[in-house]
Amino acid sequence: TERGNQPGTDGLQNEKEMVPTGVKIQLIDMLSETGLPVIEATSFVSSKWVPQMADHTEVLQAIHRSSHVRYPVLTPNMHGFQDAVAAGATEVAVFGSASETFSRKNINCSIDESILRFEEVICTAKQRQIPVRGYVSCALGCPYEGPIESTKVAEVVKRLYELGCYEVSLGDTIGVGTPGSMAKMLHSVKKEVPSSALAVHCHDTYGQALANILTALQMGICTVDSSVAGLGGCPYAQGASGNVSTEDVLYMLHGMGIKTGVDLSKVIEAGDFICKALNRKTNSKVAQARGDNSMHCRMKKINT
Repeated sequence: TERGNQPGTDGLQNEKEMVPTGVKIQLIDMLSETGLPVIEATSFVSSKWVPQMADHTEVLQAIHRSSHVRYPVLTPNMHGFQDAVAAGATEVAVFGSASETFSRKNINCSIDESILRFEEVICTAKQRQIPVRGYVSCALGCPYEGPIESTKVAEVVKRLYELGCYEVSLGDTIGVGTPGSMAKMLHSVKKEVPSSALAVHCHDTYGQALANILTALQMGICTVDSSVAGLGGCPYAQGASGNVSTEDVLYMLHGMGIKTGVDLSKVIEAGDFICKALNRKTNSKVAQARGDNSMHCRMKKINT
């Protein structure tokens, strides 16, 4: 399955210009019509650190929720969790790291301290019957520490899973992974956590995202995170490109005969909408190709 766009962490948080709340809401509503099963709607993080997400409550309450779509939100701590629940969140996600340095720079605490924070959130969520997903950043490399030992990744993933995360997404935050390092990391993690509880989250900085996703699929991973138009990046990992584009992942999956239930054309339309709103070019190779083909056809018609 294809998890879908993530405007919270990977879609819009890294945009320098403030994106109007109405644009965010319309983007999510357009994505809700594509057949995507999960759309991460926003992040209940501090507006001091991530001003782009200051309108999280308004966004979550204004979107038109489809019955077939889940709309989780990021909650880094109890304060964020409480605000999210008050705003109507029915699923949340916590995000940690396999790198000590990245953990301190991203969420201002050590890995052990982050686990303690998450434990409080997860326990409270369990009491309210709210599902919790986990993220582990820097699973294939850190901008500060370089390569990360796969056993370290497995240890953090196991702790989140045992705390109660129904699924843990393994993030190649800076996009340095290759099929070789992906396979090695997954081999270690799968010794501790079943494949059914794992997802991959691949950034495309070095153009390896689709190859890494294919490797994960071949190793039994069935959930893939992606971002419409390949938007995003990471404010604490300079130079990192966005998460792999939803359009490109869908094109690959459909070409493999995998039924996703997602309308690629509608996803391309949503990507075109947000790129026009941001006045930027899509990072999706599929959307670029479709656009170029349309232009060639129009030019040919004019010339004849």
